[in-house]
Amino acid sequence: MSDTTKIYVAQGLRATAYGFATVLLSTSLADRGLSRWQIGLVLGAMLAGIAIMSLVVGRFADRVGRRRSYAVLFVLLGATGVVFAFATAVWLLALAALTGSLSAEVIESGPFTSLEQAMLAAEASSTTRTRNFGRYNAVAAACGSIGALAAGGAHWLFGPAGRGPSALLFLVFVPIAVAGALVAVSLSERAEPRGPAHVRGRLGQSKPVVRRLAGLFALDSFAGGLTVSVFVGYWLHTRFHASTGTIGALFFFLGAFQTLSFLSATALAKRFGLLRTMVFSHLPSNLLVIAVAFSPNLAVAIALLIARASLSQMDVPTRQAYVMTLVDPEERTPAAAYTNTARYVTRPFGPPVASALSQGALGLPFVVAGSLKVLYDLSLWAWFRRVPLPEERDEPR
Repeated sequence: MSDTTKIYVAQGLRATAYGFATVLLSTSLADRGLSRWQIGLVLGAMLAGIAIMSLVVGRFADRVGRRRSYAVLFVLLGATGVVFAFATAVWLLALAALTGSLSAEVIESGPFTSLEQAMLAAEASSTTRTRNFGRYNAVAAACGSIGALAAGGAHWLFGPAGRGPSALLFLVFVPIAVAGALVAVSLSERAEPRGPAHVRGRLGQSKPVVRRLAGLFALDSFAGGLTVSVFVGYWLHTRFHASTGTIGALFFFLGAFQTLSFLSATALAKRFGLLRTMVFSHLPSNLLVIAVAFSPNLAVAIALLIARASLSQMDVPTRQAYVMTLVDPEERTPAAAYTNTARYVTRPFGPPVASALSQGALGLPFVVAGSLKVLYDLSLWAWFRRVPLPEERDEPR
């Protein structure tokens, strides 16, 4: 089994755990008696932990060893599961959340993602890198859905009547973590960084490029936070009185189209290049976001959201491959960590800003989000269209 396949397996295990956690976190914290501010503290610690641990991984993982660091993150995931299964003290839950091993996002979900991106890039050539990242994200989307479905089934089987799923279900993290750690240590030497040890974990000549990309990605992530799934569902229900069943079915189809967009990005990137695929698939999807705000009825809104989902995720594998291709091989881990952290830091500010904007007009968050994302696309194209990728310089267009 190749290292790439092993990373898919490990990432699928983790995504399953995160899909499971999304359902458990939504109810189990309240069911154990935590107040709203205590729940906010735990969730805030989780977001802070993701950002902090991503920076730690970017700085030290290449020095300690990628495989060793990857295995340690899985051990932390198992330990976090044990804490969330048994602990009731809010400080202990927050401390476990600060490890950065827990996330409610299955795609681009913290320090794991930074390591996986660097290791996938090391294993792939310029012709297979985007394809591998497309499959990598598709695995995450599929396994995250399976995890969420499993959590719902476990609730019906083992959950107390009239309450959410038992917190003891967090113990499922333990076997997942053990399996993930075993996969991590079985990776070959090719997963490790190359180059002198004293420069590992540091950005060299790519630092200005990474800083500029991090700023753009932070803007894009903040704009995405304005229209998270929870707000979209709320908007559909409030504006068009969409039922829970309709919204649930829509989100299922949106996830399916997003998975397909991950896979189709490979063919487009091969034909047009990474940057062109990133910008010219993302730009129309953002115009569709703006159009959603002006939907005259539910059918049009659903059609626009599905059309947007079929395009919106094409930039994810291409963006990941672009960063890994643009920087030197020995700088891939810190580059992935810093650009990802920029996204993690700004995204949580989106929902409260969307709430404030919606007080003026319910659809205003869609307009602002789409406009900011268009600005991101145009800035990305203006700044980087003349920057040649090392592995694409001599390839014909």
